[in-house]
Amino acid sequence: MIDQIFIAITGICAVWFSQDKKSNVQKYACLFGLAGQPFWFYSSYQAAQWGIFILSIFYTFAWFKGFYQFWIKREETR
Repeated sequence: MIDQIFIAITGICAVWFSQDKKSNVQKYACLFGLAGQPFWFYSSYQAAQWGIFILSIFYTFAWFKGFYQFWIKREETR
């Protein structure tokens, strides 16, 4: 049950922030997306939902791409 609550909270925040017009708000979407991934992995593994588990791997890479773009790469250009 706790994993489902964290999936909902982090997922809603990630989607909400990703749709904001301001990039200084959008950059937080990947942090919430990444924060939710361990709960996705745990939940899908426990339920033996292997398709969701594999999809979670791809989502993790996508959220990490955002993390790199907004938090790491941006620091390199300063």
